[in-house]
Amino acid sequence: MKYTIALVKGDGIGPDIVTEAVKVLGKVGKKYGHEFDFVETLAGGSAIDKYGIPLPDETVKKCKEADSVLLGAVGGPKWDNVESSKRPEKALLGLRAQLGLFSNLRPAVMYPELSSACPLKESLIPEGLDILVVRELTGGIYFGEKKRTETGAYDVMSYERSEIERVVRRAFDFAMLRRKKLTSVDKANVLETSRLWREVVSEVSKDYPSVEVNNLYVDNAAMQLVINPSQFDVIVTENMFGDILSDEASMITGSIGMLASASLGQSNVGLYEPIHGSAPDIAGKNIANPIATILSAAMMLRYSFSLKNEAEAIENAVKKAIQDGYRTKDICKDGDKLLGTTEMGDVIASYI
Repeated sequence: MKYTIALVKGDGIGPDIVTEAVKVLGKVGKKYGHEFDFVETLAGGSAIDKYGIPLPDETVKKCKEADSVLLGAVGGPKWDNVESSKRPEKALLGLRAQLGLFSNLRPAVMYPELSSACPLKESLIPEGLDILVVRELTGGIYFGEKKRTETGAYDVMSYERSEIERVVRRAFDFAMLRRKKLTSVDKANVLETSRLWREVVSEVSKDYPSVEVNNLYVDNAAMQLVINPSQFDVIVTENMFGDILSDEASMITGSIGMLASASLGQSNVGLYEPIHGSAPDIAGKNIANPIATILSAAMMLRYSFSLKNEAEAIENAVKKAIQDGYRTKDICKDGDKLLGTTEMGDVIASYI
């Protein structure tokens, strides 16, 4: 099979880490008989430097024509003084909207070999950590009406029932494939949008009688993630709450450089990216951790191309590299085998 992948390498370490993911995908293609056609395009700060805007029409066109999109990272201090409507991060919001990507999947998985990096006591995570946060991505306060007045400002949080139902139903589908536990997070004691959210969850749950459903207020959910993170399986929530809680969940694993993400819509086209930032201070130094991007490529194979065995081959290669003691600088401790970005990509590719 032939697949076209739009590469948005982005800024900072983006080009470094995407290059390693491409290397691993190349090995997968060779072993399993697939052809991956990579089409590079610009977004974020690099696009601002060349075109004056973070998301050129040509980039949107290439991404829409591709079977999926692999993104590195965008932004950095270089563009801090750019007007807010043209900041590099606007490229992400724009791509998600243009591609109709309404759900963001953020796995927070702890590798046993890296458990010492977890900031929590070992007694709080006796069963390890394997959480999937499903975040609504194209609605809510980030996309609502915004206005600044002489004396104040406001941002509108707005949701249609249909927007809630489609992401909630997707979360239930993932729960069915996992441990059949779903936690819906809202602020229904204060927000009308959250009261609607909870109503929709209750209605959709009738179609999934085998899934255990729990509703938590967002402040309680934040506390529970610290007190007892192992209780969670799938968490579904609206845009802003999901943005915050998925970052919290990722930091509990102690290895932000290891965590992938996927943004999906109704079609098979998705946007896949690591959860970390562009880290411009280490760009080009061959010390960035490429594993999150490589695992994002594995998610692409699974969710966009339905290549389960190929996705597992990448995930198992990453596990073996970690088990064999290979580390990049961000996760390395005494006794580990320190590798650079390129070398880590080589090892993982060799394990495919």
